Amino acid sequence: MSVRVQAWGIIAAVLADTDPAGAAVRQRLSNSLDENPGVPERALLEYLLETRRSDANTVETLETAREMRLTPPALPPQFAEQLDAIRSTSRISALLENQMLMTAFQPIYGLGERTVVGAEALSRFVSDDGAAAELWFAEAAAVGLGANLEFSALGSAAAAARDLPDSLYVSLNISPTSCMDPRLPELFDHIELPIHRVVLELTEDIPEEEYLQFLSAINPLREKGLRIAVDDTHTGAGALGRMIHLRPDFLKVGRNVIGDVDNDGLQRALAACLVDFTDQIGITLVAEGIETVGELKVLTELGISAGQGYLLGRPSVRPKDWANWNTRLDVDGLERHLAGQGESRAIPQGKEPS
Repeated sequence: MSVRVQAWGIIAAVLADTDPAGAAVRQRLSNSLDENPGVPERALLEYLLETRRSDANTVETLETAREMRLTPPALPPQFAEQLDAIRSTSRISALLENQMLMTAFQPIYGLGERTVVGAEALSRFVSDDGAAAELWFAEAAAVGLGANLEFSALGSAAAAARDLPDSLYVSLNISPTSCMDPRLPELFDHIELPIHRVVLELTEDIPEEEYLQFLSAINPLREKGLRIAVDDTHTGAGALGRMIHLRPDFLKVGRNVIGDVDNDGLQRALAACLVDFTDQIGITLVAEGIETVGELKVLTELGISAGQGYLLGRPSVRPKDWANWNTRLDVDGLERHLAGQGESRAIPQGKEPS
């Protein structure tokens, strides 16, 4: 059911109420409809906002709304979920229309050569509430605008990548569903970033029932030079059996594999097994979330190809920071710097949102 149809249903139910106590509410909604002809979802949203502003002077109403997390009591509670969807649709649509997102890049180092070989693009949103990127993407997906937001983020990242050194590959986060969207091949026809520099990093499992469709959509692009990365935390895309068939170009492993690898023998053995496995099937192994010099040294000794993390470089939206990524990593100098600050660990981190 479309948002517009849902809005009409809510409006009809409110206006059909005959309770005299709600007469003022019904009049406000009717006025909002007159001011927004043919756009019921906007009329409903404006009515709701006006109702909340009018009720702001009533402490009792505010407390009830805060505790119950419902829309104003004049509205039937069964419509609360539909109203949330309308508000979310309005928020995401405004974000897309006004292009309220930017791209941060985080450097990915080749651990052997100790130079930057790539960068992961991470979305940053311009919003009053400071919501994290993953919340924006989740909200967009919940109202059917997930792919729209993903492609907007991809376009933003591709445009920003013009300021990166030409030698770097660019890792772009994308869901398997968006990989099957016909807009993906069209994207590469309209961006300046060459397809051979692009790595699509899958953010979710590939559903079993969509696996063949995914391959049919992505393989023609891979033949043109596109590369694929999977995350070890995704049981579908990251499972070893599936990986052998999919044959991604990169396997990214996080803190669950590399955390405390310099002190934990089991972690070190697991990392060593993955190095051997990826070497044998021709996949580049990337360690995410490197936090200490000790971890960095052990991962390099084990032969892990590449790594990223706050220790090596934080995500940045500033091109002047990206320009400094042409210097060779000085591990010993980094260790002395941290020791001079009295820090044995960098700031802990998790997986960055897309």
